[in-house]
Amino acid sequence: MKTSGWVKLALTVFLAAALVGCGRGKPEIDVKEVLSKPKAFVGSDQCKLCHLEHYDSWRTTLHSRTIQDVAENRDAVIANIDPEVIRRDLKKQEKNLKVPLEEIYIPKLEEIKYTIGIQWKQQYLVEKNGTLYIAPLQYNTWDDTWVSYHEDDWDQRPWAEKCGGCHVMGLDLEKNTFAEARVGCEACHGPGSHHAALPKTALFDKRLTIVNPSKLSTGIRTQICGSCHSRGESTKVKGVAWPVEHVAGQALGPYYKLSSYADGDGAYMYPNELAKGHHMQFMDWQKSLHAREGVTCTSCHYVHQLGVAPPQFQTKGSGSQQCLICHQVINPNMAHSIHSFANCIGCHMPRIAKSAVSGDLHSHAFIALLPKVTLANPENPNSCVVCHKHKDADLATLQQTFDGLSKKSLLGVHRTYR
Repeated sequence: MKTSGWVKLALTVFLAAALVGCGRGKPEIDVKEVLSKPKAFVGSDQCKLCHLEHYDSWRTTLHSRTIQDVAENRDAVIANIDPEVIRRDLKKQEKNLKVPLEEIYIPKLEEIKYTIGIQWKQQYLVEKNGTLYIAPLQYNTWDDTWVSYHEDDWDQRPWAEKCGGCHVMGLDLEKNTFAEARVGCEACHGPGSHHAALPKTALFDKRLTIVNPSKLSTGIRTQICGSCHSRGESTKVKGVAWPVEHVAGQALGPYYKLSSYADGDGAYMYPNELAKGHHMQFMDWQKSLHAREGVTCTSCHYVHQLGVAPPQFQTKGSGSQQCLICHQVINPNMAHSIHSFANCIGCHMPRIAKSAVSGDLHSHAFIALLPKVTLANPENPNSCVVCHKHKDADLATLQQTFDGLSKKSLLGVHRTYR
């Protein structure tokens, strides 16, 4: 039976009235009142209520596991805390230990509050007099060995001051608390209390309360990554090694002074100011042509990618295929005449930095380091010696060979285009 036009209209009015009636029990949210309150961290689990696909993708990343609560997940500890095995490994480095082997503190499993890291290495947070410290040992996942970590002063280095602000969300140094135990959504999008509190109907106000990195300028967007993927000291709180008070969307400079070899940080930097330590990719990138041309971290890496299983380093392409997305090799000249086009990263991103073991991280300066770099200063590494074929070769001979082949290649190209 067909419904007449006036009946349809009556049903529409009735349903609309019913829906309005259903909403009467819910108090209206005062947008101005919400926005008048200070922003606070609410945690990534709040974000998943509306952004489930992004949340699920983020959960596959290392950011979501920067630290893990052992009380909630005993499997977060990936190694056996066996004192006999640990001391056996530490004995191999006994001559370099700053305290007697038998005096190095090894925590029991039940004493470990949080784990730090999982990919290259793992460290363990323990509590002493209400303060969290990194226990003086480290498990290297890549070679299944234990090494010491600040064994002489570990309990004089509060984790919250040295690195906590880049491992968790909303770390409060005065209260000694944090909002979320991992690098969550708010690390890149800023504190989300306003965004979570406002209804979807307040669409434009809601959008303005959260940072969308893709809509920021490239310089500021990259400084979100740089706030943790760099090494330095806070300009706001003396002795703190992370940018206190900095949030996504702000310039990093007013909150953080980056380290340099010239200022005496030779432990983590080479004389040519390239990184030899971990979480320093931003500092390398600043020295690159990529930085000057607007190629940023997110040009190559993604933080969350819908429907795509991430490769190891969350790059959009695997290995050197990432480079070939932009850099099409046309002329096989200079070094490209003697090396495979498929291995850009071997020369331009040599493994000269260290997280757990030497050379387990790539340089992010995107510079092919020739033997002459090391000849000028033996402390500076070069791309050639990280290759197994050339690791023991004479550097002067390597450089001479490279120069000769480069000239030949260029002459050949010139002849081709006459």
